[in-house]
Amino acid sequence: MKRLIIFYFALFTLISVAQTPSLQKSLILTEGNAKDVGISTDRLSKIDAMIAEEIDNGNLPGAVALIARNGKIVFHKSYGMANTEKKKQLQKDAIFRIASQTKAITSTAVMMLWEEGKFQLDDNISKYIPEFGEAQILDTFNEADSTYTTKPAENQITIRDLITHTSGIGYGVIDGDERFKKMYSKAGITDLFTTNNITIAESVKKLATLPLHHEPGEAFTYSEGLDVLGYFIELVSGMPFDEFLKTRIFEPLNMQDTWFYLPSEKHDRLVTVQKKENGKWVNYPITFYDTDYPKKGAKSFFSGGAGLSSTAKDYATFLQMYLNEGELNGVRLLSRTTVRSIFGNQIGEIWDGPKHHGLAFSVVNEKGEVSGGLGSEGTFEWGGYFNTQYFADPKEKVIGILMKQTQGPVDDTTGWKFKQMLFSSIDD
Repeated sequence: MKRLIIFYFALFTLISVAQTPSLQKSLILTEGNAKDVGISTDRLSKIDAMIAEEIDNGNLPGAVALIARNGKIVFHKSYGMANTEKKKQLQKDAIFRIASQTKAITSTAVMMLWEEGKFQLDDNISKYIPEFGEAQILDTFNEADSTYTTKPAENQITIRDLITHTSGIGYGVIDGDERFKKMYSKAGITDLFTTNNITIAESVKKLATLPLHHEPGEAFTYSEGLDVLGYFIELVSGMPFDEFLKTRIFEPLNMQDTWFYLPSEKHDRLVTVQKKENGKWVNYPITFYDTDYPKKGAKSFFSGGAGLSSTAKDYATFLQMYLNEGELNGVRLLSRTTVRSIFGNQIGEIWDGPKHHGLAFSVVNEKGEVSGGLGSEGTFEWGGYFNTQYFADPKEKVIGILMKQTQGPVDDTTGWKFKQMLFSSIDD
């Protein structure tokens, strides 16, 4: 009886934390009229024609586009093929591999635990994952056998460094430095996706033994830092990473189509990854990963940096929570004070351009707003390995999502055109 009471107490505690009610209650995303939210229908039709033309010209196999403003979806259309070889039409509710769009969701989970006082952002990661020990920087590298020497770092990797890609950790097979590609491969690091029977804990512990590109906190190197934080979330929360995201983010936001590994009844909605070959769109082959990873294999690797699949509407729902300063439909995931920190410049002058990097997103600064086509200052954004993109403008309350599934070279101009034309469609 005592064990039963403890079980129900733990369950109640989990549910009460996961479903934190808010004094605010915004509406969930619903379909609306463009004119009612200050969007020009004539200009939306130009966006429609632009995407359709790219498909007709063979520059893309297919796409799903979504535009929302003030919590109303005013444009949501699908184009082209989900699988050209099978002549399967793309639908609006198609599921896409969102790859690095996973990073913002993982960062959100980190900040939810931060709000609970579990850690400080400038804590050393070795405090929680001892395998990281004392940080070491690559000194010499032997091309013949991939052996190397290291030198001690002056700084240690912090949680903030991992979120902002300033830790010095690399990205294995997609790293810009061939030396790190070889070291990661030799060490057996799992990059991005896999159907093999491996856990994120196993991969991160191997990663922790490898040298860094540079001093932590002193440069931006796109990295597997968010994978490290996926394992960190497991340690701090006491829950499997996939369960944490499901119970603490996806279920409260009613994101029913966002998964690491899709339930069998959703398999048919997964869009095929395609590439251009001899002027035709064909299925992308198995390379260092199998593109069918969301629905086959061991299903045990939960990549915090690249592992999720989702729909345009589900991801728009996640972004709407941010536009509402951390709340959606009466459920608060983050305080508005935390959201303000997330959007703030976390890397100082490491980036000297139209954007800075926050705690989950790339964020347009004043210089970027003035340059045009990027949205207002504060617009946050990112994209994914398979040619997906998103952005949201807190000032204009606008969301834009463009989902595609391609690999390899594409003659695709929809990315910049979609954003530029969307902001030009505001008419109020």
